[in-house]
Amino acid sequence: MENLERRRTHNLLLISKLLNQRENVSPFTLLLDSLEQSASPLLQEYITRARLSKVKVVYVSYDSFRGPRGVDEFANAAQQEPMRLQKMLQTRIASIESHIPVISSTASAYSPPSLVLLKHLATTILTTRSLSHTVARKRARERSVAEPSFGIAEEVEGVITGLGGNDLRGLVFNMEHRRKSGRSMREWLVLHNVSRRDLNPRSERLTPGSVTLLEDHSLFRKLDEEDIKFLDQDQTIDSTFNLGLSERQRKDREGVVLPYFDAQKAEGVGEGGRILYDMGIEDDFDEEEDEI
Repeated sequence: MENLERRRTHNLLLISKLLNQRENVSPFTLLLDSLEQSASPLLQEYITRARLSKVKVVYVSYDSFRGPRGVDEFANAAQQEPMRLQKMLQTRIASIESHIPVISSTASAYSPPSLVLLKHLATTILTTRSLSHTVARKRARERSVAEPSFGIAEEVEGVITGLGGNDLRGLVFNMEHRRKSGRSMREWLVLHNVSRRDLNPRSERLTPGSVTLLEDHSLFRKLDEEDIKFLDQDQTIDSTFNLGLSERQRKDREGVVLPYFDAQKAEGVGEGGRILYDMGIEDDFDEEEDEI
């Protein structure tokens, strides 16, 4: 419990500094998304907080002709010199679609792929996941069944994205932050949708665009309660017999005193665990064996 409270205090403060770009905590942040969950809501949260802080936002793109809403300046990277782009950007946030293969243009066979190089240079890596898919995988783990696959991983002809992708309730993302000392810190977080409120006991303290730990999300807490109730009802095993007990049967079972409990008492029949045995007529007593 103390560890969870510590994570709430330190890790939520860290993600707040990252999103608000305070104290230059991460000079280069890398966003990795996929077809199942786009990083657009997370990128839009960066832009929204930057505008509230009156920070100029420059959007540089290689594959689009206009930037998202809220940016101050749009630059087509294909038409700009690399040195000019470097001067324009003070804090860099790169968004990469990890599902698209990158063809290396380097001539050397020993050069690392572009994505590997970016991961090495990044001080913070945020990898997005679909909220509904994450909940479905957790449900499978809790019930000890195989985790479901979604989208291309299903290996079904014609299926590109799975059901529940790009969940409107918010997105799950993994934060990997590397400190100056070289120590790495990881945490699973949830960014709540900027246009909806999360309906849970903490909803009064949540605002659109807020970030919480994954364990604190309502779907995860409700899932735990459902699993406990599911196990208490003895429904985890398929059988033709009724394996459940009524409340009266449960109380009667708890009230039964087993013989070995009485034998442990010094004043009981067993006198503290000593074995008492009365020989019968059919018992064969060997005097020589007893002397040995």
